[in-house]
Amino acid sequence: MTDFASLVAADRGQDARTIIAVSQAQATQFVNALGEAGRAAVAAAGFSGKQDTGLFLPGGNGRDWSYAVGLGAQPAPGRWTLATAAAGLADGCYRLVDTAGAALPAGSSVHGWLMAQHRFARYRKSDDARGNRQLLLTDAGGIDAALAEAMAAAQIRDLVDTPAEDLGPGDLEAAVRALAESCAGRVTVVSGEALIEQNFPAIHAVGRASPRRPRIISLDWGDAGRPLVALVGKGVCFDTGGLNLKPGNSMALMKKDMGGAAHALALARLVIERRLPIRLKLVIAAVDNAVSGDAIRPGDVIATRKGLTIEIGNTDAEGRLVLADALALAGEAGPALTLDFATLTGAARVALGPDLPAMFTNDEALAGEFADAAIACEDPLWRLPLWQNYRSLFSSTIADLNNNAESGFAGAIVGALFLEHFVAAEVPWAHFDLFAWNSTARAGRPKGGAAMAIFAALKVIEGRFAR
Repeated sequence: MTDFASLVAADRGQDARTIIAVSQAQATQFVNALGEAGRAAVAAAGFSGKQDTGLFLPGGNGRDWSYAVGLGAQPAPGRWTLATAAAGLADGCYRLVDTAGAALPAGSSVHGWLMAQHRFARYRKSDDARGNRQLLLTDAGGIDAALAEAMAAAQIRDLVDTPAEDLGPGDLEAAVRALAESCAGRVTVVSGEALIEQNFPAIHAVGRASPRRPRIISLDWGDAGRPLVALVGKGVCFDTGGLNLKPGNSMALMKKDMGGAAHALALARLVIERRLPIRLKLVIAAVDNAVSGDAIRPGDVIATRKGLTIEIGNTDAEGRLVLADALALAGEAGPALTLDFATLTGAARVALGPDLPAMFTNDEALAGEFADAAIACEDPLWRLPLWQNYRSLFSSTIADLNNNAESGFAGAIVGALFLEHFVAAEVPWAHFDLFAWNSTARAGRPKGGAAMAIFAALKVIEGRFAR
């Protein structure tokens, strides 16, 4: 893991080069105040304060220099403002200032600074010979929170980027146990044939074709008597599609099908590190969706922990099957709030693209809280409806439900409605159908695993239970 603590420090007047934050509204006045060399540099680069842009500015003596970063239309630095700077600058010490030269609080922009310097180096050494770029913070009281958020996002990236060869159900279990050891949490694991004995039949059915035993992993943390928050994650470590085998181009990224589990785990880490006054129950269903003589077949009918039966219309709609048992287990503990995270449907990506997680919820107040938190945290998401009329799309003539819709319409909504069967109606619940992946590289956000919606979720949990 990147040593994030070495990348920030309290500003005590140390020598440092300046990073100048320039909005588009300030750009003309800022440029006019520069010397001839600075104006020439701006003209050559076409710098106008646009977001995600940066520019080296020469000093008057030919040796000193500073760096301007664009804020776009924002009046203050945002979550990714400093990512471009951190990616492009030489090693050394830096101070963020406004166009008048006064030190600025970095706020949420520390996140971009840190994440731009994170590297997933398990399989290849970084070819970046630079040392650390350290940011001096006037608002040093937020360092611990910024470091915790960076570590959570980095954990998601690293888990999602790890190939399935090195990240199976047992490795997800090890990651949960590592968190439990750091916080005196209690871990319970049911795996293999014990899933049948202890009534997790859907998880067993999906994972039984793999030599890596399927399992349900549960971590409990916090004091009795406090409100319970349940976090549930889909941990399909590799998804071949089962007997409804995916074509090769659709299988290429299926190491990331455990992205929901990575998100639930990282959010649990943040809740614990903030010592929020709640009880926490983290539940991860960890399986491979493999092909063998023991694989579930289209047309099979399987049981679930809740007692509902499911006809298998498509073995590639396996995520909702394992989440059915996981959500049922989480609900038995009597949560005051349940959040689940899953790379569930391609339909959500068709509707919203790769950057916007789809959120579904049965609670209007919760929907409003997430909408506000997403804006406040610059952690975007978009609500889609639990349109009840579509429940008929996954009906079955021989079982309670079919895991596959009769048509190709409204796939993300159908997936969420399916999951709703396994959540108690009186429990506020939100489901996040997310991509967990950056398809194109941007400063601070390389191609690969990506954290989505966890900072908005943390803010909602804090708002509900830490007042």
